[in-house]
Amino acid sequence: MEDHHTIAVVLPTYKANKHLKNVIEGLPSFINHIIVVDDKCPQNSGQIARDMSANDGRIIVVAHEINQGVGGAMVTGYKKALELNCDIVIKMDSDDQMDPTYLPQLIEPVVKGQAGYAKGNRFIDFTALRAMPKFRLIGNSALSFMVKACSGYWNMMDPTNGYTAISKSVLEKINLDKLAKRYFFETDMLIRLNIQNTVVKDVPIPARYGDEESSLSIRNTMLRFPILLIKGLIKRFILKYLIYDFNMASVYTLVGMPMLLWGVFYGLYIWVDNTINQVATPTGTIMLVVLPLILGTQFIIAAINIDINSTPK
Repeated sequence: MEDHHTIAVVLPTYKANKHLKNVIEGLPSFINHIIVVDDKCPQNSGQIARDMSANDGRIIVVAHEINQGVGGAMVTGYKKALELNCDIVIKMDSDDQMDPTYLPQLIEPVVKGQAGYAKGNRFIDFTALRAMPKFRLIGNSALSFMVKACSGYWNMMDPTNGYTAISKSVLEKINLDKLAKRYFFETDMLIRLNIQNTVVKDVPIPARYGDEESSLSIRNTMLRFPILLIKGLIKRFILKYLIYDFNMASVYTLVGMPMLLWGVFYGLYIWVDNTINQVATPTGTIMLVVLPLILGTQFIIAAINIDINSTPK
């Protein structure tokens, strides 16, 4: 099935001198182009790929003058793949965590037209899960739930997975210059795909963990990701439920959110004020807090249910 499609693999490269050669050598023969993006790597990983290109004409090295993060590297790689008129573009990390033997399974939904975007799913294989560091497993699970809510792909088990394949037709619809440049890239991509109602397919692929070094700062991620997720959710709601469409999820959110916020903040104000003044809260005041709180919660739950059911299939 691969013979009828031009397929490229994009490898964003940063501090990858230990693993890059193994990753490139492990790529199967049906891959037409191997695009290595040297993201101003301090270890000069791009030179490893240049040296290998003498024996492998598929290798193309693109270098950044300034480090742009994984998102910036992928944007460069995607643009290069479009220049090469590739039908399918695969993203793989250069730390050798992504097993290339699963590439046929990853691209199958895209090749068959079942999905415009496919992502690896590490959470299907329980044997592989046991090999995942416990702290990373817990963090991934929590982050995955937040990304589901933000992106609208509630049916995905591993939305933060970076082992992906995308079709040319879908890629051409995305404004690549607007994509997040760093580690919010994967989530930002899902948000934009959901707005376009692109079908995304989960593909079971276990991860491999070795002596790779992550350049991701946990502290920065914990501080920045929640803010970026909220911004992404608001953007998706405005575009999908106010501009491109207007349905009951729009109504429930527009009515329920003010009621919920009123119930929370007015209730806190009344509770603090009456506690300081040591006075009992009248029943009518309690109802002004409780009723909007209950109704607002119910409306938001109804909106979420509609959003879950509207996941592109």
